[in-house]
Amino acid sequence: MRTLHRKGLTQAVTVALLAGVALTGCGRDGGSPATDTQAKKVTGGKASGDITVWALGAEGDKLGEIAKDFEAENPAAKVKVTVIPFDAAHDKIATAIAGGQTPDMTLAGTTWLPEFAATGALDQTPTDVIDKHAFFEGSWSTTEVDGTSMGVPWYTETRQIYYRKDLAAKAGVTPEAGWSWDDLKAFTKAMQDKGGAKWGISLQPGGQGSWQSVMPFAWQKGAELVDGDKFTFDTEPMKAGLDYYASFFTEKISPTDLATGALETGFIKGDIGAFVSGPWHMGILRDQGGEKFNDKWSVAPMPTEDAGTSFTGGSDWVVFKDAKNRDTAWKFVDFLTQDAQQQKLYELVGSLPAVQSTWESGELSTDPLLKSFGDQLKDAKSAPAIATWEQVAAPLDDAIEQVSLGKNDSAAALADAEQKANTIGFGS
Repeated sequence: MRTLHRKGLTQAVTVALLAGVALTGCGRDGGSPATDTQAKKVTGGKASGDITVWALGAEGDKLGEIAKDFEAENPAAKVKVTVIPFDAAHDKIATAIAGGQTPDMTLAGTTWLPEFAATGALDQTPTDVIDKHAFFEGSWSTTEVDGTSMGVPWYTETRQIYYRKDLAAKAGVTPEAGWSWDDLKAFTKAMQDKGGAKWGISLQPGGQGSWQSVMPFAWQKGAELVDGDKFTFDTEPMKAGLDYYASFFTEKISPTDLATGALETGFIKGDIGAFVSGPWHMGILRDQGGEKFNDKWSVAPMPTEDAGTSFTGGSDWVVFKDAKNRDTAWKFVDFLTQDAQQQKLYELVGSLPAVQSTWESGELSTDPLLKSFGDQLKDAKSAPAIATWEQVAAPLDDAIEQVSLGKNDSAAALADAEQKANTIGFGS
């Protein structure tokens, strides 16, 4: 699962987490993450003792191979990995926090971390071991809650525009760095009108997680989701971004009812000229399209208005305050974010390194498509670090669907979403 979001917690887990926060005053030691002004240091020397690690998805399946290298360097240490499906991971971690039965460390979706940090269960990132400047700024920001880092990025992703080179050539259009909204619209329309595509581009017409698709366009106009202690959905930049996005549906450049699994098939057949997605789609297209299809597609950066911003997601490592072996857990996190292990993770799974220096060698430095994603990561943003974001995103997703399907205008839909979001609040 690459899109790390959920519509919200199950009712039981929500009650348990809120009860935990209430009992501890937003922290087990009586303080919130923001009050932890000094991170505890990690002791020197080799790692020793056992650590329990929860890992998620395809990356988690390969963690054991990387852990063997850590154990080889630290013979007195043992890493015990439990792999959890992404779909079950959020509630399992939340339940473990509420019940005080956490492992030493776990992988967490970037949008989950603020919610978990608000319970006071997470250990502050030790700056004597982890250098924030080694990571992409957008990736590191996913770990910060009230200016304090409560985790470490492991892998990252961002979104760009996949397009059919052959259809674009037939239509006589070419994407260029720094292209505008008008350029993107004309490009996709030309592939539809002149290139032979049924649809110029396929976009998500609302529903769960659609905020991730729309926010790049809003950010490109300077939108901000939060101002002080208020959510700010009903703003001119947000309306501009949503109106532009919805215009692809109202102008029938993008379908509104594409069946599950039809995107890749439609793109390979030439029925769809373009779509927006992350780097994982490169492998899917190569597998499904075959070798002869490789020369028919490429990727282009997001368009530029005031900025050329895209979305960034991924997963972060967190260590729990109740970890039985805190030192070895943080040493393992440090090990996982070294160049050699970041490169190995890419080779094993195809996940993009969150550490900038890893991009300077091997295939990451020579493959033009990968380089394009690496360049896009330099201008990418994530969701605000707010405990309730998973719940707050739901009315925003609903507003996007209403506007995309022509059921409401952006001003009314975003005003309603903002009101609902501010009723939910920040959760602290």
